[in-house]
Amino acid sequence: MSQDVTGTRPVASSDADDDVMIEVEGLKTYYDDSGLFSKTPVKAVDGVSFEINRGETLGLVGESGCGKTTLGRTLLRLEDATAGEIRFDGTDITELDGTELQHWRRNAQMVFQDPDSSLNDRMTIGEIIREPLDVHDWKTPRERRQRVKELLATVGLQREHYYRYPHQFSGGQRQRISIARTLALEPDFVVLDEPVSALDVSVQAEIINLLEDLQEEFGLTYLFIAHDLSVVRYLCDRVAVMYLGNIMEIGPTEELFEKPANPYTHALLSAIPEPDPTVERDRITLHGTPPNPRYPPTGCPFSTRCPVRIRPEEYRDLDDELWTRLVTLRDLINERKRAELSIRERVRSKLGKDIRFGAIDETFEELFGDLDVPSKVQSVLDEIEAHLHDQNEEAALSLFNEEFASVCDREPPEYYEVSNSGRESFCHRHSVDYESPDTVFDRRNQ
Repeated sequence: MSQDVTGTRPVASSDADDDVMIEVEGLKTYYDDSGLFSKTPVKAVDGVSFEINRGETLGLVGESGCGKTTLGRTLLRLEDATAGEIRFDGTDITELDGTELQHWRRNAQMVFQDPDSSLNDRMTIGEIIREPLDVHDWKTPRERRQRVKELLATVGLQREHYYRYPHQFSGGQRQRISIARTLALEPDFVVLDEPVSALDVSVQAEIINLLEDLQEEFGLTYLFIAHDLSVVRYLCDRVAVMYLGNIMEIGPTEELFEKPANPYTHALLSAIPEPDPTVERDRITLHGTPPNPRYPPTGCPFSTRCPVRIRPEEYRDLDDELWTRLVTLRDLINERKRAELSIRERVRSKLGKDIRFGAIDETFEELFGDLDVPSKVQSVLDEIEAHLHDQNEEAALSLFNEEFASVCDREPPEYYEVSNSGRESFCHRHSVDYESPDTVFDRRNQ
């Protein structure tokens, strides 16, 4: 298995006999708002690579805003890729246009999260399901109507529902209608974007069972995007864990759930609710919030929140709470550096008056006032504070990185194979130069 230091290849090694349908290589989807003051794009998907085998279900999980839906939409050309390739049975669909693109879209469809917003209330159910057939001029009008009635029966609805409207159906029934529309053109590949998250638990089970039956009957291949990890564990063959536009770990479902390798996967799985409140569990609480996707970290995308982030050698034994607050300070400096001062604040600054970033002393007191800070660390903090008093965020950040930054902050990790099944994890700690994430977590839990 090859490793790519650019951080664009989380591809689990496949056997030669595997029938690969979708190949994604170095895919990026950036959004440029073309504003007057910001030319930095939002990096929704930031160089991901993976494969989906024919007939399998690949789960895609991660926090809200990590880029899951954007990735799914980009695979179907509902969003334009900024860079990279999406090969469908060997054809790069990012280069298709016109008739070729229209023909390809018969093979790839999407089921959306909210059936209410994806169904037109002014159209009958028959018209909604028949629309893809009309667009692609499929056979004769009579055959289209017959096809729609067959699809209604396939998804568990009645033929007479053809003439009813969406508002006359329950949430589960509306999702069945969406699925019927998706199947109209007999696609090979379907992106399921949170298809059951808006439904009651009992209805969720019905839709999940329906999706399984349809996959078996029609030989469908799924990309299943979800927040509900229990559903993912039940339905998916493999799982890709996404964070800030990057795939952090990818591998067989049971193996990933039973023994996660990446620190982010550890944290994500630890958040699964436990029905029995008396059961002891090692809940991993992540500090802070995900970084702004317009300004992702230079090194590992998870470095700003990682509980086992590698420290410089001289600070390996530093108190964990102090280390967490140092990372918080770095985030505050970054935000100060990016924020623009208003004209009024610039005038106040020239006059030597406080501005909205003026309370530096108070910030340092809140962060470090109740901690026992070693003299070596304190001397560095004093210098950083002096730079911030002078409104020189660049110098403050440079000094912080020079003293406290590690390989996690400076360099993107490689993808390391962490099991015989080809499971891969995007983390520096899998290198032989450092302790593994499992070792660090185990030591902290003792």
